[in-house]
Amino acid sequence: MSLLKDIRIVVGLDFGTTFSGFAYCHISESEGIITNESWPGKAGTLKTNTVLQYDSKFTNVVEWGSPALSKRKNKDEKRPVEKFKLYLGNLPKHRRPKLPHGFDYKKAITDYLCEIGKLIKKTVEWPGINFTENVLLILSVPAEYSEREKNVIRNCAHKANLIREKDSPKLQFTTEPEAAAIYCMDNTLQQYNLLVKETTFMIVDCGGGTVDLTTHKLIEDKEDKKLTEITERIGDFCGSTFIDDEFIEFLREKLGTDANAMDELIENHYGQYQFLVQEFCQSIKKTFAGNKEFFYELDIEENAPSLSQYVSKETRETMKKNDWLIPIKYDDVIKMFDPIVDRIIRLIHIQLSNSQETYSAIFLVGGFSKSKYLQKRIKSEFRDIVKNILVPNQPEAAIARGAAIYGLSFKNSHRAEETILYASVIHKRVLKYTYGIKVLGKWKKNHPLDRRIFDDRIYLIDTFVTRLTQVEVGKPSRPKRGYTPLNPSQTGLKFELYKTLKFSVTYPDEPGIELVGTLRIDLPDTHFACDRPVAFGFYFGNMEITAFAKNERNGQNFQTKFVLKDP
Repeated sequence: MSLLKDIRIVVGLDFGTTFSGFAYCHISESEGIITNESWPGKAGTLKTNTVLQYDSKFTNVVEWGSPALSKRKNKDEKRPVEKFKLYLGNLPKHRRPKLPHGFDYKKAITDYLCEIGKLIKKTVEWPGINFTENVLLILSVPAEYSEREKNVIRNCAHKANLIREKDSPKLQFTTEPEAAAIYCMDNTLQQYNLLVKETTFMIVDCGGGTVDLTTHKLIEDKEDKKLTEITERIGDFCGSTFIDDEFIEFLREKLGTDANAMDELIENHYGQYQFLVQEFCQSIKKTFAGNKEFFYELDIEENAPSLSQYVSKETRETMKKNDWLIPIKYDDVIKMFDPIVDRIIRLIHIQLSNSQETYSAIFLVGGFSKSKYLQKRIKSEFRDIVKNILVPNQPEAAIARGAAIYGLSFKNSHRAEETILYASVIHKRVLKYTYGIKVLGKWKKNHPLDRRIFDDRIYLIDTFVTRLTQVEVGKPSRPKRGYTPLNPSQTGLKFELYKTLKFSVTYPDEPGIELVGTLRIDLPDTHFACDRPVAFGFYFGNMEITAFAKNERNGQNFQTKFVLKDP
């Protein structure tokens, strides 16, 4: 039976580090894709804050989104839980946000998905709609996320009641820049007369936590236009929230590092700390365009009056003379922006060097892409290399809308008796890793002696595909045959999938190689002894790797998504 038979609504969810949003479409209606603009405590905005406010025991969510942020200068206000998404990925521990003692970041992800899920369900209400049966949810993730991170999010989505079973095909993933690429193909390319075959463009998704880049080429087939990824996607933790961190470091220097004034403010008066950050974002970060005449006076008494009790006596006297005003000049703001902007520019250079293609455009998307200074720096750096450096309309909604378009393109693939879902708008992707399975092979003289085990056997990696290979979405790899049980009484086979950033690998315990997951298949016909061959292969083009195996003796098929257990 078709996995898409009962789908009536597609939802694209942009679950971000600092802000989140969603877009949806009733597939039988002509109203097109709708971006949600109604949020708790706030309307008319395309996103809400990725923030949670809990009760005193951090058990139940009291408020979420914008209302969870401190809006009052109340010293007793409890600190909200925020930026918890940064616990996914490989961000160094010292750069991760502080969470309550003993609090699991996965609980925050689950609770936030639960809250935004309730709003989605309420928003897309339709007669006879059952959310877990009739809705296809497309969740965008950073380009750098591995199977491990996607598995954590899938588990959390299941616990949040967004899907009925953990492995439900009603939840699919796309990367954030890939969703943005689809959005740009569907909208902006045509505006600039770039919607033509062979157009190559880069997406630079500038979010709150991560900046992700992908490069795509527009191709045509008999049915429609499609995108092919032409080089591996890259990303880094250099989103706009790290500019906020630079601002706080600036205040530490101004107010006296020895007094730990900012740490005390954050610990004891988080509402006032939020006031400072929000004032910076509204009055400086969003408006700064790189003009050398820039000048702003930050009023500490107005935004954080409790700060005065934590600074040193000497600093207090100096601040009194200045009426508790801290001047912020052009050079100060440049020092906050440039460490982050320089890293983004470096990423773009790397991505351009990864391909010999001629680029027609660079699209800047995500909330941070609205920064005039970021736009100015990127255009100045690359205008002689790429003709069009563009910011599409409503760039902060590009990912959610692109994810919904991605979901509308989904089809069923029925090949070799395996049934999977795949998005037809994406034709090919580039693999970031080399993949192979662990096998028990024959020890040879060129192998290390200490690796030899019983009967001159040795554990090796049988490589299926190497990194940077273009793979077609929805198309399985060519199955490998000849896998058989080692002894006549064996009733099953276990296939362990490994990945590595290396182009070649020999042994499963080499440095830099990681177990992705395991597929076990049943081999019940022991009367055939070892003559029970198994064929094994993968769908590598989808966002979650799907493995399939076939018992060639009895025709039985097996299929699973390769995902790790929660870290």
